[in-house]
Amino acid sequence: MNEKSNPGASHPLGATLGKGGANFSLFSRSATRVELLFFDRADDAKPSRVLDLDPATYRTYHYWHALVPGVKAGQLYGYRVDGPSEPAKGMRFDPAKVLLDPTVAAWWCRPSTVALPPPKPGDNTATAMKSVVADSAAYDWEGDAPLHRPSTQTIIYEMHVRGFTRHPSSGVTESKRGTYAASSRKSLISRISVSPQSSCCRSFNSMPRTRLRPDPITGVRADFLLRSARRLQLTPGRLGPAERVS
Repeated sequence: MNEKSNPGASHPLGATLGKGGANFSLFSRSATRVELLFFDRADDAKPSRVLDLDPATYRTYHYWHALVPGVKAGQLYGYRVDGPSEPAKGMRFDPAKVLLDPTVAAWWCRPSTVALPPPKPGDNTATAMKSVVADSAAYDWEGDAPLHRPSTQTIIYEMHVRGFTRHPSSGVTESKRGTYAASSRKSLISRISVSPQSSCCRSFNSMPRTRLRPDPITGVRADFLLRSARRLQLTPGRLGPAERVS
């Protein structure tokens, strides 16, 4: 990853692997400066490389983007973003903080990071969760495939994963109610002619919250991330060997 980067493209958002590298794109309407950071290990106190995205070259409208040669699946990265600090307007930019890519498919962190209290002022590089470049084409769908049902014959049922089987009337064993496994097995789906579509699904921290911020990104469960990384076949040494997860 020593070749010079170029502006790349603003679409799609996130990290997208391509021939010889990866395209990174981040949306921020109010940012004044964006740095793209690369790491060799999740707990590194300093990035191995920093790419300062000059807005004159790496910004299109509200999109900050760059094509970085040499990037492969499993690469750890993050952003530092500067801008206005006006809490009353909902803007809390802090250029000292390493941020996750909000559209990334996989994250990585130390297990102890999951239950950290709200961040304090200052650099958080060593403890911040890191985004992971994922190769979506390598995902094992286990034989699953689109139904190829015409849209004229399709009724989409938006399903809340937990609420769908949480009530005893679902007929699901109590220990399984409200889980992904239960929603995939519920016989109701097979009896009605609808295509279930889950509401926004995101990894989360299922531990009881005290005064932790109810943020679905900073509340990620480390065990969920580990399974996701393995399922996506993220195999570089910095992430450990991939293994099948049932």
